[in-house]
Amino acid sequence: MNAIRAFTVAAAIALTGCASTHANNPVDPLEPLNRGIYQFNEGLDKAVLKPVARGYSAVVPPPIKMMVGNFFSNLDDIIVTANDLLQLKLVQGLSDGMRFAVNSTIGFYGTVDVGSMVGLEKHNEDFGQTLGKWGVGNGPYLVLPILGPSTVRDGIGLYVDSRPSKLRRITHMRTRNQVYVLKSVNRRSQVLEQEQVLDEAAIDRYEFVRDAYLLRRENLVYDGNPPRAEYDDEEDNFDYQEAPAPNAPSSKQDVTPANQPDSNTAQPVSDATPPDGDAAQPVATTASTNDTPQTVTEASGIHKVWVSQDTGIN
Repeated sequence: MNAIRAFTVAAAIALTGCASTHANNPVDPLEPLNRGIYQFNEGLDKAVLKPVARGYSAVVPPPIKMMVGNFFSNLDDIIVTANDLLQLKLVQGLSDGMRFAVNSTIGFYGTVDVGSMVGLEKHNEDFGQTLGKWGVGNGPYLVLPILGPSTVRDGIGLYVDSRPSKLRRITHMRTRNQVYVLKSVNRRSQVLEQEQVLDEAAIDRYEFVRDAYLLRRENLVYDGNPPRAEYDDEEDNFDYQEAPAPNAPSSKQDVTPANQPDSNTAQPVSDATPPDGDAAQPVATTASTNDTPQTVTEASGIHKVWVSQDTGIN
């Protein structure tokens, strides 16, 4: 199924399912529908596309696979150049246009990437990025049948980019379908090793693919420099103030009675009478310092008075 039919089917399903879905994630209000399409794509991939891609990788030599990938990448450079101009990236558009011309001629119809050899860098631009460049939001996250993760904005961009495609202009239907299948199988074979990250990690594959796709698209729209989130700005402007430490209660009650005749003689220590006039109930404790008994009276508001000995508290 080509891009137009796939997007039409997905849009129709989305319109019929919007009323019955419940949003758990603000960026994915169609999550129940998307998970259903995702499971369908996963089943189709495991049953057909992935085994074919493995066989393709095992049979086709790496140089041939590289030439096939370069051929389709060169065709995409037409779309890239057009979106460069729509985004007013004139210098980049000139570079991508020259890249397409060089690879299409000297590079044997794009099978050899001569452009990269002469310093013409490969870029990635599409109409979805162009819409994002001019302020159009993603819209809800959307999983397209066969085509995979997308958004409403990127789905529209995918449809627009498919219109001037050279592959679309192949009149012979069987040949056109075979070329589309070859492109899909070659692209699937390129991510077989990367897929091990998903297979080995104990995660929700659907959420991982969704979050990774949205993050990558945001990076592409802003050319690798996306704006900071609002909470980051609020955190930077927050005025941090150090709170004063509370006064810790003294571990000893420093009260020196008057007319103390001898420092080695135990003397009573007491607090003033509480404000309500009730007399405090004294609690006497005795600690031994240098074999001389010492009496300490515990007054109102004091729970314990610890008297350190020269050898420490045991």
